[in-house]
Amino acid sequence: MGDIKAQIKAFRIGEKIRALRQQKRLTLQELSELTTLSKPLLSQIENQQVIPPLATLLKIAKGLKIDIHFFFEDEGNRQKYVLTRREDVREDEKVPRPVTNDVTRPYTYHSLAQGLRHKHMEPFLVEFDKREWDDALFFKHEGDEEFIFVTDGELDFHYNNEVLRMRAGDSIYYDSSQLHGWVAVGEGKARAVAVMYTKE
Repeated sequence: MGDIKAQIKAFRIGEKIRALRQQKRLTLQELSELTTLSKPLLSQIENQQVIPPLATLLKIAKGLKIDIHFFFEDEGNRQKYVLTRREDVREDEKVPRPVTNDVTRPYTYHSLAQGLRHKHMEPFLVEFDKREWDDALFFKHEGDEEFIFVTDGELDFHYNNEVLRMRAGDSIYYDSSQLHGWVAVGEGKARAVAVMYTKE
């Protein structure tokens, strides 16, 4: 896997957040209050020192009143579809192991609709690492729904007090405002297609 800083810079997520925050004339403190995320964390994200997980990006998107796809789109792109070929899913374009509250998330993700604007769904190819479950891996985001289809390996999907074992070919659609998280189990890593739907 290539240099993490270079991968983050390619997405320019931090730069986009800062530019939009400044355009809306919001201070970091005001954005913190709108997102319930700490001011130091937001500063680290803007300065590309921290890789935000999808749940954190959703909170920032809602605080800034934008769709999550804003972070993955090319502003000049007006196309009506995105075709992602197998060879387009390159290791050096995946967003690696997000960190939230000093907990490294056990997955990397790659946007499968990068560049397409004004959409309510955001599909990702996600690769999950094998590790022991820790309740610190739980997260949630209000008002959204998610769909996961496991393509390879096995996952334990933790949802509130339940643990569901998922194998290749299994899928789940769920309310992501509830506590949830995943870890790969069995032999090696697991892969899945995840689709996030934002109602707003």
